[in-house]
Amino acid sequence: MSKGILARLRLSSLRLRLVVVFALVALTAAVAASGIAYWLNREAVLTRTQDGALNDFRQEMQNRAATLPLRPTEDDLRRTAEQMASGSAGYQVLLLGERAAGKPIVGASDPDDFTLADVPRSLRDAVDTERPVTEANPYPYHLFWQRTERGGTPYLVGGTRIDGGGPAGYMFKSLAAERADLNSLAWSLGIATALAVAGSVLLAQVAATTVLRPVHRLGEAARQLGEGKLDTRLRVTGADELADLTRTFNGAAESLQKKVADMSAREESSRRFVADMSHELRTPLTALTAVTEVLEDEQDSLDPMIAPAVALVVSETHRLNTLVENLMEVTRFDAGTARLVLDEVDIADQITACIDARAWLDAVDLDAERGIVAPLDPRRLDVILANLIGNALKHGGSPVRVSVRTEEGELVIAVRDHGPGIPEEVLPHVFDRFYKASASRPRSDGSGLGLSIAMENALIHGGSITAANSVGEDGTVDGAVFVLRLPLDASGITREVQTRSSQGEVEEA
Repeated sequence: MSKGILARLRLSSLRLRLVVVFALVALTAAVAASGIAYWLNREAVLTRTQDGALNDFRQEMQNRAATLPLRPTEDDLRRTAEQMASGSAGYQVLLLGERAAGKPIVGASDPDDFTLADVPRSLRDAVDTERPVTEANPYPYHLFWQRTERGGTPYLVGGTRIDGGGPAGYMFKSLAAERADLNSLAWSLGIATALAVAGSVLLAQVAATTVLRPVHRLGEAARQLGEGKLDTRLRVTGADELADLTRTFNGAAESLQKKVADMSAREESSRRFVADMSHELRTPLTALTAVTEVLEDEQDSLDPMIAPAVALVVSETHRLNTLVENLMEVTRFDAGTARLVLDEVDIADQITACIDARAWLDAVDLDAERGIVAPLDPRRLDVILANLIGNALKHGGSPVRVSVRTEEGELVIAVRDHGPGIPEEVLPHVFDRFYKASASRPRSDGSGLGLSIAMENALIHGGSITAANSVGEDGTVDGAVFVLRLPLDASGITREVQTRSSQGEVEEA
């Protein structure tokens, strides 16, 4: 059986349930009809055979056994029994008489086939019982019969007695032919039942296919809709409930497509606005930065009343410049225009350069072996390291430990501080944009985008960043740990990248 059929007939499928229900209904109906038919035919066959044999036996008893003398000889009984058994009814006869009072004699048509031992005792007692003659019962003796088995073969045994002291007679007829006929009938009914069940299964398959084909199309359309193919529509046929369901689906898909289009347009407009705003801010920020640099150089010679204001302007200008750069970077990530410029990077040298450029050498403890090289974008790796180490210094405090190792094809860089750690309710949100945790840490003067940008730069490399708390031996929180994982194999990066050639030229992949 193919996988497709197995998938269509899985235990939870509607198709299988329909087939099983049809099969059970057909099986129940066929078994009931076959059982009734078998029972009726069995009774008819047995009754016809039984009545024919007993009526013939009664007539023979009246015509032949009744003519025997009151004290017949054994030869008389045997000859009469043979004459009675020679008819077309096909039974054996046993006659029981008395040659003298209390001295019974037996005459059988075939002593090897039928003897007095084959007559059930209950039947003999019923035959020998004389009943009072009344208006309702004109005869003292009646004909009785019983079905029995001998050697696995069914037999009909009947008996009666001649009125006025005549002999008692018993007939013994095999019902093997009737049983064979009934067995043939049972086989025929069984085959008919099996064919009925098989036919019902085929009809169930046809019915299920007819009913479930629209449902399958609807499910396939729903999957396509979930994959982003919002223009998926179904052709409406008929006027039944499935057609109403199809129309409802088409309406929902059309409404969803319109809403997604509106949301995409608004999102694109928002991204364009942020990009344009950030771009427009760069021109005045460049001028402000130049002015603040001059003011910063002349800050020592300024009037002490003006110096704090100048310091505030310089600080906020730097902060605004960082915020605009971060916003532009976030906009590039959202628009999907961020690109990698890969180069073979010595990790220890890169981390040392990042720390040295920001004058963090005295506050950071580096544990990294020389010679660990990976294909990375140096600028983006610097952004990640600067955000993680700067965040640890700002919120956790020194000493900050940066350790580097490789495991299972990954570069693992862990940045650990020894501060108060990160509250459990804050951990799921540390990489969210503009999220600032101030419950247990001082208020940050950052933009709230640093860790988010670090995560985006890790993702574009095919890596990730996780945040957790370090627990000491006494069970208390002993700082926070940020773990950066990046692939050592650049072939796993699925985004479009730029690679640096050995001559320093930039080529687009």
